[in-house]
Amino acid sequence: MTPAIETTSLTRRFGDFTAVENVNLTVEAGQFFGFLGPNGAGKSTTIKMLTGLLAPTSGTIRILGTDLTENSADLKRQIGVVPEGMALFGRLTASEYLRFVGRMYGLDQATTEQRTEELLEFMNLAGEDKKLVTDFSHGMQKKLALAAAVIHGPKVLFLDEPFEGVDAIAAGTLKQMLQRMIARGATIFLTSHVLEIVERLCTHIGIIHRGRLVAQGSIEQLRAGVASSGAAPLTLEQIFLEIVGADRDGSLAATPPEQELSWLS
Repeated sequence: MTPAIETTSLTRRFGDFTAVENVNLTVEAGQFFGFLGPNGAGKSTTIKMLTGLLAPTSGTIRILGTDLTENSADLKRQIGVVPEGMALFGRLTASEYLRFVGRMYGLDQATTEQRTEELLEFMNLAGEDKKLVTDFSHGMQKKLALAAAVIHGPKVLFLDEPFEGVDAIAAGTLKQMLQRMIARGATIFLTSHVLEIVERLCTHIGIIHRGRLVAQGSIEQLRAGVASSGAAPLTLEQIFLEIVGADRDGSLAATPPEQELSWLS
């Protein structure tokens, strides 16, 4: 089966700084893939390249078996994206925004109207039609951003920190939708710092550190690759901390005395 996402020697430099270096990534179709890394590791830069928002310095990207530089417009019609900043049009209502996005993806008016109503109802936003998006809470904006990302029925969905600042009720709604998409054969590429959510949702994981892909595989494969001194299986947090260089017990490496905060000592 053709991978949904595949990169070869993917590299991005900003002047003398290399943000992503020689990343060879494979995400099979139908996977719920978690992409993890410390702050500044290259996660958002990678997503921007995978979605065509940022050109790589070198390397190749294939989405659904097609080079991203070829038929880019056709490929983007099969991709959904929720960027970290969301980039919503604040002076529209939720229904106006979804209708606009639907038509931009080439949906006919009847289909756009039907899906807009269904998405607003599912996201518990149906009663907010007179409120502008700029007046929405952060959680409401996240739900609207996800609705816009899936209105055209994408085959591959990229999510950059979709649960950041979202309350438990909204997070439950988002998880429900994502699981439905996976059940219908879609591929989801998720970045998040909330490792408990990633462990609960994702079947496969990639870990990037200092711009390099340092681990890739199922959670069971990653767990098998990290030595454990206890009887209980390692959590994803423990695996992550071990791989990126922290202590197994979940604590960060000891801070040198000269770097400690004196008033907290």
